[in-house]
Amino acid sequence: MQQQLETMLSLQDEINTLVNSDWRGQNFAWYRAIWVESAELLDHYGWKWWKKQEPEMEQVKLELVDIWHFGLSLELQQGTPAQVAEKMQAVLAATDRSAADFKEDLESFTLNTLSTKQFDLNGFAQLLTDVDMTFDDLYRRYVGKNVLNRFRQDNGYKDGSYRKTWAGKEDNEHLAEIAQGLDTNAADYSAQLYRALDGRYQETAASLA
Repeated sequence: MQQQLETMLSLQDEINTLVNSDWRGQNFAWYRAIWVESAELLDHYGWKWWKKQEPEMEQVKLELVDIWHFGLSLELQQGTPAQVAEKMQAVLAATDRSAADFKEDLESFTLNTLSTKQFDLNGFAQLLTDVDMTFDDLYRRYVGKNVLNRFRQDNGYKDGSYRKTWAGKEDNEHLAEIAQGLDTNAADYSAQLYRALDGRYQETAASLA
């Protein structure tokens, strides 16, 4: 777990630096982003008592991954990826958790985040338990989204020149197809994923030239 944490923290540091080279000094309101994502997450899970709703679990898990990005950014304010990974691993390993009321746990997590302006790691771990999402699943989904974010940035996302749909599919669909053929336990999993995605994108660009 600690190695996976360190990998994710390093990737988050890289993407944050790509967006803003002095991101640590900017004191961005990561906690506010978590708050907004939590509201979006609740909408996907369902909370309206006046209409029939079923949890959209795939979307719920995607929103949890988005929250994880911001949580890692907050944690990285405390030290290097290696230092932070050791601390996070100790917190995650310290408590046995059982599934509970997701909506109440989400509200508690969000309240703790807003009141402390820090990442409630225990609260987040409880949310994973509530939706039966393993740490390995979180790792796989996070690395995929991180690679996609970096790929978009490298190909004009910031200046608006990048288009998410190419070769008849959205880029996240291409990513999902590529990921199925790779070993998520490989030490260079993220690099393999990026190279394969970039290769497919360049082939498409060449065919249209």
